[in-house]
Amino acid sequence: MTRVALIDDHESVRLGLEAACARAALDVVFSGSNVTEYLDWRAFSAALPADVVVLDLTLGDGTTVTENVRALVRDGSSVIIHSVADRPAAVREALAAGATGIVSKASPIGDVTAAIATVARGEPLNNVEWASAVEGDRAFADAQLSARERDVLRLYAAGLPLKVVADRLGVAYSTAKENITRVRVKYVEVGRPAPTKVDLLRRAMEDGILVEPASDPGGGVGGG
Repeated sequence: MTRVALIDDHESVRLGLEAACARAALDVVFSGSNVTEYLDWRAFSAALPADVVVLDLTLGDGTTVTENVRALVRDGSSVIIHSVADRPAAVREALAAGATGIVSKASPIGDVTAAIATVARGEPLNNVEWASAVEGDRAFADAQLSARERDVLRLYAAGLPLKVVADRLGVAYSTAKENITRVRVKYVEVGRPAPTKVDLLRRAMEDGILVEPASDPGGGVGGG
């Protein structure tokens, strides 16, 4: 069962999410008002990190969204931002810090639980709120990839093993591998690290390099 933590400084929001998660067979292991409480609970109970943390964009304890998202990702959880999504800059900040995506507080509660399930499966969360947060923001979107790097990233992020990517582009495997390494370095340089293949898929979707996730019988997102 997917283990979920809810972090929001509005108790009524947490209670509503707890009830919805129970109906969706999601196990809420923690519900609290800030990230420090969650990490203290983790340390005290020696519990495993939650699979998914649903995090309010702005908490009342003075912490920043970057601090909170980075702490949770570093602790081993995927993070979904649950927000009114009226502050695009803060949403972009959360995504740059490593959040998987955002679900608006105006969305039906079923959309929130569906998003949790999607992220728990290791799939990217691609929704309207996410797209509107990054659209047109070149400072966020531009990692200045070369045409070849974009081609390699497009195929690799779509699920193809790196050897197949090299064959399709007519380049050596070592060249394709070097391109992916450079892509990762460039994303780190603009504050958007992509250490895993799922992260690269997310970056490719954010930047319009890959419009939507593609599947390939020869290799999944974890291959190559």
